Parts: sequence; structure tokens; C-alpha cells
Amino acid sequence: MSKLFAIFGDPVSHSRSPLMHNYLFKALHVDACYTRVHLHDGSKLRDTFFSLKLSGANITVPHKEAAYNACDEVRGFATTIGVVNTILLEDGKLIGYNTDADGFMEAIKPFGTIKNILILGAGGTAKALASRFLQDGLHVSILNRSEERLSYFKNLGLSCEATFGCDTWESFVCKSYDLVVNTTSAGLKDDLYPAPQTLIEEILSHTSYVADAIYGKVTPFLALAKQKNLTCKDGADMLLYQGVLANHLFCEKQFDLKTTADLMQKSFLL
Repeated sequence: MSKLFAIFGDPVSHSRSPLMHNYLFKALHVDACYTRVHLHDGSKLRDTFFSLKLSGANITVPHKEAAYNACDEVRGFATTIGVVNTILLEDGKLIGYNTDADGFMEAIKPFGTIKNILILGAGGTAKALASRFLQDGLHVSILNRSEERLSYFKNLGLSCEATFGCDTWESFVCKSYDLVVNTTSAGLKDDLYPAPQTLIEEILSHTSYVADAIYGKVTPFLALAKQKNLTCKDGADMLLYQGVLANHLFCEKQFDLKTTADLMQKSFLL
């Protein structure tokens, strides 16, 4: 019986995930199909998953934390961060995973040695990356519009008094960074920066590398980084590598990761 997979998000029409996964399914003769589901209300994710008779799904902004709550069981790194971007159906239960963090670590390997990182935003992707960076002993700073969402990061051991810690736009004092990562949706559907432009200008003057989780368009944030001749990349590689790990789960690990990565990479040429 053919299996159906999907990506949930708001927005989701821009997603390349169907192209990546369907390209692999066709190349390896897997009886499966992958589609998009525009979901406004994250609390409806579980019901929608079952109503569509899905075998698995990926979740993008802004529903990764809602996806965690929708699962019957969560495994691996997702249990640490409370954020799920991949769901599998097993024996009638939803099993949640997170492939974002490891996917991002693979994506930034070309940058070389990274020690000090500033993350813009405090949503699901920021939680995944911050926790993963800390596992590797890296210094992490969080910059977010409001104080409310910073509590998670403070509980990770970050404090506003620390050399690297949590700040709102008002309390932020710029330092030197190896890498600045935008995890917000600013620039995806609009022409906004992830923080006031004056702050972004200052931040980009104090970093070596820049990454944006958004892909498929040059956001104002990334455009400004390029104007400053910074080495930067959009979210395409993160999308690729998290997709490789997700598909490895979808296909019950029957194909090796290199084969999966090579085929998904080819889909970007279409």
C-alpha cells in the first residue's frame, strides 16, 4: 500500500521538502508520496495527521512545539528540547523526533571552527540549535524581541549576566561572534529584519559567518550580510540534511545516508 507523507507549516507553499522526498521515492522505487499541508492552527496537527491517513510528516514554523505536544512518544534529541520536526506513525501512535539540530551542524561544517554563536529568535528552531550547540561546548547567546520566551534558554544555564546569555532588543549589548544565525521567520513573507535594523547592522559588523534558516529567497538579513561581504548561507543545506535524516526514518533506514543525501541534493537542480 502506498504511503503518504506531508509537511505541515504556515506558510508552507514555499517548501522544497516535497520535491526532495518525492525525487528520492521515485529514484529508489519507493511506493510513497509527499505533499504539503497548510495548517493555521497547530493544535489541529494531530487530528489532521490522522484524517489524512499519513505515515509520517515533517513540521516547519510555527508548529514544531505543537508537534511535540501532538505526539504519543518522543525519542532522541527531541526529548531534551521539547521540539519536534519529524513524526512517524508506529502502531497507531505518533512518534516524534528532531532532525533540525544535527542537520544544521552538518550544514555549517564548511565554516570551520565555530566557538561563539548568536541566535536570533527564541522559537522551536532556536531551542533545537541552542541545545545542540551547548552539547558541543559552544558559547551561545540568544537575542529575542520579548523576555517571555527566554525562560527556556535561561533554564539551559544561560543567564543575562553571563558573557554569553539571553537578551531582549532593549538589553542587548553586542559582542564578537563567530556565527550569527537567524531562526525567526522575518523575511519569509515580508521585508523585515529579525531585529531593528540598527541592531542588525551592529551585529553583522561583529561576526565572521552568517546563516539564515530561511531558504528559497534572499531575506533582508542575508542581503545585508552579503553587502558586508560576510561568508553566509541560507537554510538550503539545513533543509537538505534534516530532510536526509527524516527520510532515513520514513524509509525505515533501508537506504544509507549518503545515497539519500546524494539523491536529495540532485532534486535542488530541478
